Amino acid sequence: MLVSHSAELAGGLRALLLQMGAEAVEVAGGTAGGDLGTSYDLVWAAIGRADAGAGVLILPDLGSSVLTARAVLEDHPVPGALIGAPPFEGAAAGAAGPGWRGADLAAVPAAAEEARDVRKF
Repeated sequence: MLVSHSAELAGGLRALLLQMGAEAVEVAGGTAGGDLGTSYDLVWAAIGRADAGAGVLILPDLGSSVLTARAVLEDHPVPGALIGAPPFEGAAAGAAGPGWRGADLAAVPAAAEEARDVRKF
């Protein structure tokens, strides 16, 4: 699940991940009014859509999206993890790696977090 300050950014990354073969990616982007920001209610609703019983992996983009995701998880504990990886590279590594196609969901955070150290040049 992606949490972003921008609905457009989250939606674009979701589209990319689906093209890469991810089977399901939920997003919570922007505010309920369509502005930039992070909405507690949108994050909680996306967790509800994403949780099929195995848990939810959450990849936030910037500072307050991390804080909002943490607040939601404190109020509504669900199995899963908050992933501290770069949002785009981490999401792509997680989508291409284990877990997204029914493999071990627990392996996805490590695959996503490895993207932190991958150099572009």
